[in-house]
Amino acid sequence: MAAPVLRWRCPGRRWALTCFDRGSVHGRGAPTGSRSSGKRGQSSVAQQPLITAQKPRKGEHKWAAVVGLEIHAQISSNSKLFSGSQVHFAAPPNSLVSFFDASLPGTLPVLNRRCVEAAVMTGLALNCHINKKSLFDRKHYFYADLPAGYQITQQRLPIAVNGSLAYSVCVGKKPSRVINKTVRIKQIQLEQDSGKSLHDDLRSQTLIDLNRAGVGLLEVVLEPDMSCGEEAATAVRELQLILQALGTSQANMAEGQLRVDANVSVHQPGEPLGVRTEVKNLNSARFLAKAIDYEIQRQIKELENGGEILNETRSFDYKLGCTVPMRDKEGKQDYRFIPEPNLPPLLLYDSASLPAGADPQQVVNIDQIREQLPELPSVTREKLIQQYGMLPEHSFTLLNEVGLLEFFQNVIKETRAEPKKVTSWVLNTFLGFLKQQNLAVSESPVTPSALAELLSLLDRKAISSAAAKQVLEELWRGEGKTAAQIVSEKRLELMRDPDALEQLCQATLEEHPQVVMDVKKGNPRAINKLIGLVRKASLNRADPTVIKEILEKQLSS
Repeated sequence: MAAPVLRWRCPGRRWALTCFDRGSVHGRGAPTGSRSSGKRGQSSVAQQPLITAQKPRKGEHKWAAVVGLEIHAQISSNSKLFSGSQVHFAAPPNSLVSFFDASLPGTLPVLNRRCVEAAVMTGLALNCHINKKSLFDRKHYFYADLPAGYQITQQRLPIAVNGSLAYSVCVGKKPSRVINKTVRIKQIQLEQDSGKSLHDDLRSQTLIDLNRAGVGLLEVVLEPDMSCGEEAATAVRELQLILQALGTSQANMAEGQLRVDANVSVHQPGEPLGVRTEVKNLNSARFLAKAIDYEIQRQIKELENGGEILNETRSFDYKLGCTVPMRDKEGKQDYRFIPEPNLPPLLLYDSASLPAGADPQQVVNIDQIREQLPELPSVTREKLIQQYGMLPEHSFTLLNEVGLLEFFQNVIKETRAEPKKVTSWVLNTFLGFLKQQNLAVSESPVTPSALAELLSLLDRKAISSAAAKQVLEELWRGEGKTAAQIVSEKRLELMRDPDALEQLCQATLEEHPQVVMDVKKGNPRAINKLIGLVRKASLNRADPTVIKEILEKQLSS
């Protein structure tokens, strides 16, 4: 049976890809996600997905792109991975540094239980196999903000392996179509973060802040199963939501709590996979997508012009919108991995293997952590679609905006308005106000209760939609008035006197004879113009449905 084929076009890009069933494998070439034998992320050729291209249309290039990611997430913990130093963003430089963090002689690592539990919980949520025995290693390299000259990581035997991350891509114009995709997870490992170098170009010096040195990280290595920047960015956003739902990482990219390295290569269909480049330290999903797509197009252009792709590390210049070389990788870097002599193997247990009489505070029980797993974003989205009948893209927006889902649910609890109307107002009108003023949901001057009251007034036809938006503008000013008070003061109630409405409609017909003529000639837009004129004359206090009924009656008489 032939593998199912999915046509995938990256909007505005110069290549068109067809992603075959992931069970198909490429028979030749070095995987783009692999590193030299001394580094993590190595994958066997047999594990590579078949990503090939259909016959290109005019103007398209017959190229296939392959993308793999390495994601570093800072673990939400009060203290660091191997020391008791506090973890706090934006603390004064070098104010949260223990003797161990500074690598003073005679100091020893003490493993943070919270970090281990966070790694296990993340692995379970990502469908990984949890290794009951994992090991720590020293990875040696020199950099000024790495005091010990090595990083403690998990090279040989990480804490979790062989998982998967499911994510969805919305394609096409409204109504959009949701395509479900999956990227394999090679491994999740615990490791230390380094410090931070602050480069002062004016004084030609570099300052070192060790506050971040030793902070616990989860490194999530994704297999090269993606083919463009949008796919990669969507997968990272989904992982970000999962980490936040689990509470294992705040995953705030703006604060460096989630950083991404992207491995990118291109090749001709049927040819070996191309030489890869690595784009380092991307701290924005938007920049991640731009960097990958730029790098794909750069490599295609280079190859089409007869050049070659260098195995190098690059960075993304967000101001110029392009990647720039940092250093080459032609010479194999020797990290001199050795077992960490000061840490024994990390042993985990499940309920069946738990030693008799074991102190729960001294062991980590995988089954107990599995029972504590919260609802994941994919489940939440499905519930929103089923419960409220909303479109899939609306469920994505509710979860992607921090705090918006809770705001929506609180509005739903306090209003009798239909869920579809609440969804429309929250995602279009309310969110539009926030974006205009560049505010977070938590900074909104309009509370869920205030919006719920406004929607209740609209639902029982006490005010029109136009008046409701006028009330929301008043609420946004934050003067402490309720929606009902604003409606009363501004006299925005719907006109309910039929005689007054008929007089208003008749006066409008008499004042605009040309529009009346257009209606009688069969112009379908003319009646809408008359409705608008009546609403304007009523100061948006007339119900458009009632106006239309009265106008049609008067025009037919």
